[in-house]
Amino acid sequence: MPYIATTTNARLTDGQRDAMKRRMGEAIRLLPGKSEQWLMLSWRDGTPMAFQGSDAPCAICEVKLYGASPEHYDRLTGALCAIVEQETGVPAGRVYVTYQEIENWGFDGGNF
Repeated sequence: MPYIATTTNARLTDGQRDAMKRRMGEAIRLLPGKSEQWLMLSWRDGTPMAFQGSDAPCAICEVKLYGASPEHYDRLTGALCAIVEQETGVPAGRVYVTYQEIENWGFDGGNF
């Protein structure tokens, strides 16, 4: 049950979102037991943001997970930073990735 919310001050085209959707769907497999089948994505673009005292393009990917292992996060962080940089032009050095493990996750009227 991974969820990745990407917020950026850059403006995204439909093509950029489609490319990120495809590539993040592939990247989530870097976490054992995770697949695109359960991946939910969202984007907030054009959001007023500043990083390091500058409003130059920046982004944050907030990853929420159920039943994941932190020892695999480095690989996913690298992949997400590369995807954001290659698809949006936001430099990887201006991208944060955060992880939140969710203990209780509901779906289809029940909980896992």
